[in-house]
Amino acid sequence: MAISCLKMLSQVNRLKNKKDFDRVFKKGKGFKEAPLFLKLADNNLQNSRFGFVIGKNVFKKATARNKIKRQLRELIRLRIKKITKGIDGVLVVSPGSKNFQELEEVLDKVLLRAKILEINLKNK
Repeated sequence: MAISCLKMLSQVNRLKNKKDFDRVFKKGKGFKEAPLFLKLADNNLQNSRFGFVIGKNVFKKATARNKIKRQLRELIRLRIKKITKGIDGVLVVSPGSKNFQELEEVLDKVLLRAKILEINLKNK
């Protein structure tokens, strides 16, 4: 598969700067649904941005941490059009079972709990 064919979360929808992460952690509101913790803060932009944090205590190998981040980015990419605009979110992964299907279910639960996902799960 050519790299140009791959779909990824757009750069405008990614949190990258340390100051943005710090602002979300300092001023944001938190929502927990094990093994995910979501911190949200307003960003006064036309789009929503997300960042992902997975510590070494969750997986020792960087390849495993990066795999979970890629999976979460893909799940957010699939939902980004139905997520409230103008927010920054940081998803923190804590230790626990993390297969793709479980991550998808837990992510939907935490986004609904935060009231930022505008879909009916039955119509997915």
